[in-house]
Amino acid sequence: MDDGIEEISVRLLGSSGSGGGGESWRWVDGSEVDSESPPWSLAGDEGGREGYGTVRRRLIKKPKRVDSFDVEAMEIAGAHGHHHKGDSLWRTLALAFQTLGVVYGDMGTSPLYVFSDVFSKVPITSDVDVLGTLSLVIYTIALIPLAKYVFVVLKANDSGEGGTFALYSLICRYANVNLLPNRQPADEQISSFKLKLPTPELERALNIKEALEHKAYFKKLLLLLVLMGTSMIIGDGILTPAISVMSAVSGLQGRIPGFGTDALVVTSIIILVGLFSIQRFGTSKVGLTFAPALALWFFTLGAIGLYNVLKYDVTVVKAINPAYIYLFFKKNSSEAWSALGGCVLCITGAEAMFADLGHFSVPSIQIAFTVVVFPCLLLAYMGQAAYLLKHPHDTSRIFYDSVPESLFWPVFVIATVAAIIASQAMISASFSCVKQAMSLGCFPRLKIIHTSRKLMGQIYIPAINYFLMVMCIVVVAVFRSTTEIANAYGIAEVGVMMVSTALVTLVMLLIWQTNLLVALCFPLVFGVIELIYLSAVLSKLLEGGWLPLAFASFFLCVMYTWNYGSVLKYQSEVRGKISMDLMLDLGSSLGTVRTPGIGLLYNELVQGIPSVLGQFLLDLPAIHSTIIFVCIKNVPVPVVPQEERFLFRRVCPKDYHMFRCIARYGYKDIRKEDHRAFEQLLLESLEKFLRKEAQELALESSIGEHDLDSISMRSRGDDDEQDLEEMKVPLMRGAAETSTSRASYAGEDLPASVMSADEDPSLEYELAALREASESGFTYLLGHGDVRARKKSVFLKKLVVNYFYAFLRKNCRGGVATMKLPHMNILQVGMTYMV
Repeated sequence: MDDGIEEISVRLLGSSGSGGGGESWRWVDGSEVDSESPPWSLAGDEGGREGYGTVRRRLIKKPKRVDSFDVEAMEIAGAHGHHHKGDSLWRTLALAFQTLGVVYGDMGTSPLYVFSDVFSKVPITSDVDVLGTLSLVIYTIALIPLAKYVFVVLKANDSGEGGTFALYSLICRYANVNLLPNRQPADEQISSFKLKLPTPELERALNIKEALEHKAYFKKLLLLLVLMGTSMIIGDGILTPAISVMSAVSGLQGRIPGFGTDALVVTSIIILVGLFSIQRFGTSKVGLTFAPALALWFFTLGAIGLYNVLKYDVTVVKAINPAYIYLFFKKNSSEAWSALGGCVLCITGAEAMFADLGHFSVPSIQIAFTVVVFPCLLLAYMGQAAYLLKHPHDTSRIFYDSVPESLFWPVFVIATVAAIIASQAMISASFSCVKQAMSLGCFPRLKIIHTSRKLMGQIYIPAINYFLMVMCIVVVAVFRSTTEIANAYGIAEVGVMMVSTALVTLVMLLIWQTNLLVALCFPLVFGVIELIYLSAVLSKLLEGGWLPLAFASFFLCVMYTWNYGSVLKYQSEVRGKISMDLMLDLGSSLGTVRTPGIGLLYNELVQGIPSVLGQFLLDLPAIHSTIIFVCIKNVPVPVVPQEERFLFRRVCPKDYHMFRCIARYGYKDIRKEDHRAFEQLLLESLEKFLRKEAQELALESSIGEHDLDSISMRSRGDDDEQDLEEMKVPLMRGAAETSTSRASYAGEDLPASVMSADEDPSLEYELAALREASESGFTYLLGHGDVRARKKSVFLKKLVVNYFYAFLRKNCRGGVATMKLPHMNILQVGMTYMV
């Protein structure tokens, strides 16, 4: 750790120059301990054969201190295996059916507006225009969603989770690039944290890892890239409902006399208000009809498309020949390039294939796209193209004009439902992105409502929901046309895809360790295609394209400001930690009166004694008999198993009755437990920690009293690595297993005092004191922090910290509400953090 300051005093073994002769002791704090150095001191190992046995005994008794968090984490990780059985075929097919309603709604509604937008820029004057556009659409769908997402990007998931932040957390596990310096070795023992590294290209991967970890600007660039992608997804949550609903409702303009633009706008706004109003009921209730409705929609698209191909012009299948793309550009030149902005709309929602992966599985999404979505979309676009070859002037309402007369109203109803479902998918994705950003410290705390007892990913964030609703209404009322909204929509889509391409390329090089040539082919092929599309949509910057950039910039500023302020606040807390010397000088009474009760002092530090404790000692006439520093820590994994949630450590000597508890949560974890359940779980975990600690101390003391010369020593020529592994056994295994192992190792039974550590008087006294304190109740001690920039700071830093970050902290959800603490049991003191 960069701030390797530990909470308790430890003794390090120092040796004289002779091989096992003298030894000296001194009290140090953890800042003198290099966490990167090997944890086993080999002092005296080179002193000759004579002192080898003494040194070996000393190594077993007094190794260089291994962090108690690490020991506990290793024990947990070894005791619990998490194995996920592969889904059965029927389960996979059922999930594939469900993906139609959640993942593919956006892409499925694109035939409503793609050709109408393209041919608003390029008028149809020959068959080449139609066939060239159709060929562009076919190969865009085949290359981006099929080749890129189905076969490559879906494999870059984080334990089954997808999306921009999932890629970021995956990278953070392999390289310590998180700007918040609270990573611990114990985190790497979480069962879902450790990943196997393949051996090829390892040196290159290590070089990339070193560059990312030691170059601050690489860390910031990576974070900005992730935040930009997330901002674009939230922008999609604004534009998708607007364009989808308006495109569906526009079918009434040719059917109802007098149904003009004003009526279209009003009707769309009414539907949008209704859509956002039902979000509080949750997607589980609204989504019961999603999959059947979208399955019916895809069947309708395919059936009508096939009907039009057979009725109007079967030769439209010639568009499979990519030569028509060349002919299209040769004929229309700059207009064809501008039309690319409309073609890119055929893959809107492709990012949802990856972002919504956590609700499904990779095979289910792959099967649904290749078997249902891809064929039906191709038939739909071919059918519209066949109709346009015979009716080249019917471009403004091409979808509804190509529908058989007798089927108009049923298709209109299904299209409207499909548009609403497509909007629902992006709204839910926006909620998920914001929740993940909050978990990783990149978004202000907001109220989150969990709408499903079974599916943890189904959430509702009121503030985001109302913001999206207002922005959707503004977009519809201002633009009043799907064409201009489409100009804005394209930039958001391409922006998200380019971020995914960059992050997946980094995953290939760092984690997969793919061959360099193969890894570079990915950004060269797909990155170039996306850059071409980006250049086309940016040409419409003044015609609506500025809108997603404005949304993305706004959310990017909010997220980066929050992350920047949070990192500065954490660094200020690290600098202000109370020294161990001061705690020892205060004594076990802490310079005040200790009254019965347990004080849970919440702070963000994973090491050291927070300065807020000093403020409580100054402001309160007494302090609780037992103090537990509770750190709610988010780690870069999707979910932390409940049995691996808590890690404990003793702070200061025993008679201080002070402990540290780190509660670890993944970015998909839900903290639904009430405070009473949390208190009970914490108390039980602390008792287990105390018993294990007493058993380890008794075991160590017992071995020290025994004649270790009776231990059968290995020959000097044995493998050193096996020796070290043997010496690590007592620290890495559970207490019961350790006792048995050491007993057999010594060749005789250990004393009864070791075998039943519960009889230790000091342990029983401490457990009794803990129970007495718990009976007196829990009190939550919180610091109400105010973050201010120093007077000598530059103007920009003062502006960001004193005004923007302060505004966000003042208006975001407070810690009391976020942690669901009982108001009657809370004590708060004011703190000012100078950054």
